[in-house]
Amino acid sequence: MTPAERGRIIKEARIAKKMTQSEVVGSFITRNMLSQIESGNATPSVKTLEYLAQTLDIPISELMPRGDEEAYSEPAADLERLIRAKELFSEREYSQAIDVIGDESEWGDLSDEFYAILARCYYGLAETIAEENTARAVEYAREAAALAERGIYANPAVKTEALKLLNSLAERLSSYYAGLISEIT
Repeated sequence: MTPAERGRIIKEARIAKKMTQSEVVGSFITRNMLSQIESGNATPSVKTLEYLAQTLDIPISELMPRGDEEAYSEPAADLERLIRAKELFSEREYSQAIDVIGDESEWGDLSDEFYAILARCYYGLAETIAEENTARAVEYAREAAALAERGIYANPAVKTEALKLLNSLAERLSSYYAGLISEIT
């Protein structure tokens, strides 16, 4: 897909939604940049394409190059899965985000991004269920700590938070078992 073809798709989608360039750009990009993209004089970043696809309600796959593997190595389906996982994460739908991400063998070139989101999702799950299911929360926190170390987006802060939660859960379990023992003796 040429920049001119991409620009035409974006412009047609904007006009079909009866939106001005200023309405589309919001505070994300400038109106001048959108004008350049629509005229085919600028190539937007993936993040900008993601924003435009969401704003204009068009599948991002319609804006991605076809058959030009060097220009963009991730298949559009993987990118759509990543975008959906990010949306679910931001909505605190951690289990659904994990399901959308799927198995590591399916990730292609987006493994670093998926590791980062998974680490945060498992931490979110652990935190959410810590009061009601300590054993499962421990599993999730351990998974979060392990995933937080993987990929180029490794995040020591997520690992630290997961380990703090693990420590808190261990203390809670220790108190629980100490209480059981004292009841027997």
